[in-house]
Amino acid sequence: MNSPSTQFVTSRRMGVFEPIHQISMWDESFRSSGNFNASASMILDVDAKLDNQSEDASHGILGPSSKYDQEATKPTDKVQRRLAQNREAARKSRMRKKAYVQQLETSRLKLIQLEQELDRVRQQGVYIGGGLDTNPLGFSGTINSGITTFEMEYGHWVEEQNRQICELGSALDARISDVELRFLVDNGMSHYFELFSMKSTAAKADVFYVMSGMWKTSAERFFSWIGGFRPSELLKVLQPHLDPLTDQQLLDVHNLRQSCQQAEDALSQGMDKLQHTLAETVAAGQLGEGSYVPQMANAMERLEALVSFVTQADHLRRETLQQMSRILTTRQAARGLLALGGYFHRLRALSSLWAARPREPA
Repeated sequence: MNSPSTQFVTSRRMGVFEPIHQISMWDESFRSSGNFNASASMILDVDAKLDNQSEDASHGILGPSSKYDQEATKPTDKVQRRLAQNREAARKSRMRKKAYVQQLETSRLKLIQLEQELDRVRQQGVYIGGGLDTNPLGFSGTINSGITTFEMEYGHWVEEQNRQICELGSALDARISDVELRFLVDNGMSHYFELFSMKSTAAKADVFYVMSGMWKTSAERFFSWIGGFRPSELLKVLQPHLDPLTDQQLLDVHNLRQSCQQAEDALSQGMDKLQHTLAETVAAGQLGEGSYVPQMANAMERLEALVSFVTQADHLRRETLQQMSRILTTRQAARGLLALGGYFHRLRALSSLWAARPREPA
């Protein structure tokens, strides 16, 4: 299988190597083995065969068409009622989101007022930090409203994810139709894509904050890689929840995991190179020169590449989710999203238990 195309080029302005991901070429490498060219009809055929085998094994006397006879005789009003319930849930979700956005706007205005107050204090010659100006480059030390907004948005995102997990679990237990289930799967995928967009905006406000994973719980940070989950490792965690997989699906998942590992290695190498050159830049100059502003300005330019690393890592995570959605049937994709949400939920619960653990007196 071809490896995902990741190139290193030299930036004349910054002098560091940056991995430039060409996602379209990843797609070509994914498709080169012929694994991802399966049409939707082929996937449905595989799903139909598995359902027929399951029916034959459990009932024996029923013919292979009995499942579809039952589906055909389902009352149409029941399906319409479920679709109406889904539309109502989506409408309520939009209303909650609108109210939440209004709350964010109010908080943003309060932050702007606070920043203006701080600026007035600085102009009067009062410095924060015990009377010592610790900001020799003259950069503003005001509260980062972009990060505050992200923290509030992420809290809402987690609440919505918990709601979606409960809804998806109930739908799988009720064995609703694939059409209705696909609607929930698409919503779950879009929810993760929304998080990647939020992180991109937050990284531009404070890339160190996003890279450090301070917006996550302690257990989640333990498994963090460039501000998020490592796609290849997550595939290993999720695969047992997707069984049974066909031989072709097993091969596709294996090839996808290898491609993810190669792309992750390329990004990690680029990060190491950036860290090395940044350390050299900060350490440049001699003691007693009287000023280190030029070194800091040069370091600031190099740090701009760090934002692109976060963006590219999230792009890889997004592509991995999309590829898995193409490999799996609708019900397998639903089980995968349920397992993924449950995994992060348990990590957050583990962090809470660890923080609340009894401690022996010193």
